[in-house]
Amino acid sequence: MKVIICDPVSPKGVALLQQRAEFKVQVLEKRLPEAELIPVVADAVALVVRSETKVTRAVLEAAPRLRVVGRAGVGVDNVDVEAATQRGVVVMNTPGGNTISTAELTFSMLMALARRIPQAHMSMAAGQWNRKSFQGTELYTKTLGILGLGRIGSEVARRAIAFGMRVIAYDPYLTLSRAKALQVEVVENVLDLYPQVDFLTVHMPMSDETRGMVDAEAFARMKHGVRVLNCARGGIINEADLRVALESGQVAGAALDVYETEPLPKDSPLRTLPQVIMTPHLGASTDEAQDNVGIEVAEAVTEYLLHGTVRNAVNLPSLDAATYNQVKPYLMLGEKLGRLVAQLGVKRNHRLVITYGGQANEVPTDPITRAVLKGFLSFAGGKDVNQVNVRTLAAGLGLQVEEVKSTEQTDYLEWLHVAAFSEGGKVSAGGTLFSALHLPRIVRLDSQTVEIIPEGVLVLMNNTDRPGMVGYVGTILGRHNINIASMSLHREEVGGQALTVLNLDSVPPAAVLDEFRLDPDISNIRVIKL
Repeated sequence: MKVIICDPVSPKGVALLQQRAEFKVQVLEKRLPEAELIPVVADAVALVVRSETKVTRAVLEAAPRLRVVGRAGVGVDNVDVEAATQRGVVVMNTPGGNTISTAELTFSMLMALARRIPQAHMSMAAGQWNRKSFQGTELYTKTLGILGLGRIGSEVARRAIAFGMRVIAYDPYLTLSRAKALQVEVVENVLDLYPQVDFLTVHMPMSDETRGMVDAEAFARMKHGVRVLNCARGGIINEADLRVALESGQVAGAALDVYETEPLPKDSPLRTLPQVIMTPHLGASTDEAQDNVGIEVAEAVTEYLLHGTVRNAVNLPSLDAATYNQVKPYLMLGEKLGRLVAQLGVKRNHRLVITYGGQANEVPTDPITRAVLKGFLSFAGGKDVNQVNVRTLAAGLGLQVEEVKSTEQTDYLEWLHVAAFSEGGKVSAGGTLFSALHLPRIVRLDSQTVEIIPEGVLVLMNNTDRPGMVGYVGTILGRHNINIASMSLHREEVGGQALTVLNLDSVPPAAVLDEFRLDPDISNIRVIKL
């Protein structure tokens, strides 16, 4: 079996593959573009890559024997996962290999910011002796704000506490019990964190929710002379706003390892600011981390090719073809239900109950539960969430996951129900599959019977059941050039309270929602992205 190492990987990982007599290992001398890679992969059963080589649909189609792509690292943006799944190719990553290295880089940057070590070094290298120019600040008793308390954020918190720092964090998906175990204070609103911190470090995934979240408004709320760090994802901190805050002195210093555009453009104004410390995306650049991910990906590829064992797969095709076809409709329904419930309720949940009813009791539930979790946690973990790591991510957040098999008789042959519990109460949604085409439908929201197509943008609103309401809503949307794909209306009694659900082709602007809110008969407007 031919295994191709496409990008530089730890020699220890390569050696593990080479020592297997079953494998013929080819190590490419340089990264190949798509056109040059296609003829090379014709007889490959496995590709091992880092972030450089692009495993595109064309590359996958040129490798009819390919069974697995191993990514030595976390992100799989350079792999067409959908195309790989369609061709039955497992895509594996190594999510835990660089946790310590990234946490240690962050803390190194934190100390360098506090004591201005890089700037002092450059001054010394230039033959100067300017002690008064590099007055620093102590970490002891200072407040460190952490945005995101996942694997890396938690490790940074432990190190900060060891240095006598007060640590407060914003992570809307972390349970309070988990935060207590970490000895970290948590805030419910990120705006409450900003005014308290002396240092701010980012450890959140990139998502629509986090993109550009640390911006001019955030900087204005912080103490004068705050110092900020980003070793997570470029773009979470708005670089243009950061530059302005640095130049004004509102932000005393910044330490960056990731950027909105990588490599960082040579003409980036951040390069010229003396109070900025920059490194070229070195989070995983330690001997140990490279060894860890190299060994981890080699072991994962070996276990799969020789024994069929799947671990750290981002597309989880670990079911045989017949079973996969059986559960496939439920996977889509489950993920949609998870995303819906996550947006209907509060962010900080401590328990998630997934109930299977009717014929849904007869299929393997673990992959469906993972699909529900993938949808539910997609806002907490962003692109890093997949069917393999969802249980670990849930445990890290302190989220208890329960599966229940119900014998309750309903109007549906098969059904799923997802309920999220928080200190503020409970939200839930139920779904089923319609017709022989297995079309997913949402048929229950909390205690209300509904029929909703779970796709695209949904707008949910409670309204008084009165004549003209449908035309009124449609007129407002039409005036703003918002197209309605479908609409469903649900009421318990004539003239009472009703629920209107709109499937829209695009997210409505704030002006539309504001206009709806002006009507006294409309309330509780929610925009859901599925």
